[in-house]
Amino acid sequence: MNMQLSKSPIGLDGVPAAETVLSHVDGERGELIIAGERVGDLVRKTGFEGVTARLWSGGTGQPAAEATVRAALGAARERAFARLPDLLRITRGLSIVDGFRAAIAGLRAENGLPHEATIVGAFPVIAGALVQRARGGDPVAPDPTVSHAADTLSMILNRKPDAREVAALDAYFVTVCDHGMNASTFATRVVASTQADLFASVTAGYCALTGPLHGGAPEPVLEMLDAIGTSQRIKPWVDSALARGERLMGFGHRIYRVRDPRADAEGRHRAACRRRHRSSVRGRS
Repeated sequence: MNMQLSKSPIGLDGVPAAETVLSHVDGERGELIIAGERVGDLVRKTGFEGVTARLWSGGTGQPAAEATVRAALGAARERAFARLPDLLRITRGLSIVDGFRAAIAGLRAENGLPHEATIVGAFPVIAGALVQRARGGDPVAPDPTVSHAADTLSMILNRKPDAREVAALDAYFVTVCDHGMNASTFATRVVASTQADLFASVTAGYCALTGPLHGGAPEPVLEMLDAIGTSQRIKPWVDSALARGERLMGFGHRIYRVRDPRADAEGRHRAACRRRHRSSVRGRS
């Protein structure tokens, strides 16, 4: 008798892992649907609070109004700021990325706030405080009356952002708010399946997100841009890197075989920010 052993494919590509109403990714067609809308249409129709209300409604089965989400996130940012002394204490000596991981692991339930609002509201407060500390400054207090995107920029930049900057970040938040069963979502759901609480689950998701094959991918891109330095050095730097057989980071996407639909959805906002930057540079010259 002849026995033929076949090697099983390694990995979970193409393996159904869960059912979700939150988003759908079709890499072959370059399509991303979030909360029932194509991402390009969604960016034109709503902001981060609006899409968050849709996702929380879909995930819990309980209707969530945009105004309610905005109020909850504003309150959560204030609560997180009040807890910053404790959160920053456990991040001492760590980089911004590692400090953020330690701080979100230190989050806890807040009376009167849903866990999801506590976590989402805390993120920009923690990020802003870590950035300011790295610059030698003090944390910037949140403003619960403005949008999540506007407050995020204020706490990171230590100034009031202009409307174009807010619109750009708001559009970015919408495009990345959900992306199917990616690595960080998968890690989060694995931990949640053990009935661990949302704080532990999200911490696990963030740890997965930091990897260079996932959310950490922009870091080598920034390092590449720093190494290139000037526009005159682009071609010789790229030619040299290719001659050494190195990969150029930041081109393409593992899932999308055609253009990433999020790029077009964010494009007009990036262009507006570039125009603002050029005009401000001319104004200072």
